[in-house]
Amino acid sequence: MIKTELTTIEGRNPVFEAVAANLPIEKIYISNKAYGSQISKIIAAAKEKGVPFKAVPPDKIDELAKTEANQGIVAVCAEVSYVTVADILNRAKEKQEPPFVIIADEITDPHNLGAIIRTANCTGAHGVIIPKNRSAGVNPVVFKTSAGAAAHTPVARVGNLTQAMNELKENGLWITGADMAGEQEMCDADLTGPIALVVGSEGRGITKKIRAGCDFFVRIPMAGEINSLNASVAAAVLMYEALRQRRLK
Repeated sequence: MIKTELTTIEGRNPVFEAVAANLPIEKIYISNKAYGSQISKIIAAAKEKGVPFKAVPPDKIDELAKTEANQGIVAVCAEVSYVTVADILNRAKEKQEPPFVIIADEITDPHNLGAIIRTANCTGAHGVIIPKNRSAGVNPVVFKTSAGAAAHTPVARVGNLTQAMNELKENGLWITGADMAGEQEMCDADLTGPIALVVGSEGRGITKKIRAGCDFFVRIPMAGEINSLNASVAAAVLMYEALRQRRLK
């Protein structure tokens, strides 16, 4: 495991998932004006796991929070774990499934990255790979947007994305790029085997160097006047197509 700092996790579902996933939480702060079944559920889980929690005035929550959607609760963490590419591949091996990996190429918007991690978890991807440079990291906004999925989905943050892709290839994965000019529509491509799906940023798409390392490209069929999707939406469509094919196999 590779450690990195993460200041806060905010919002009721993200905090609950962080407790459930045994993330290293130093303390949970709960507004004394916050009520409801989810708050009770978090308190019960914190007691069970031995995680300290404290009721505080709403102003204290606002002081600690880094987003505006804290829902009256903030968990302060010492660190969160990034994994290695090998860890992601081992996860697929343990599940006895063909590896399914998502590569986020220079996704700088933390909301997009959080949404991609959330969908990766929902579709059974074994992990997400991001570059250290020119990319959002797993920060409080990413954690919040992922609805807690970042606590369960392994994320590898690598210094050289090309080297990571080569490591995947050496382990039998095909590198599949998402591109509106791809040679195959997603429904015609075989996404059932060991694959890594590369998603580029909005505007730029997949960078030139990473494109050169892709084995083939797939496109999403379009029927309207607009011929492009938000990066996280495009990633979601392709991930669910991969899940559909894998379930039919």
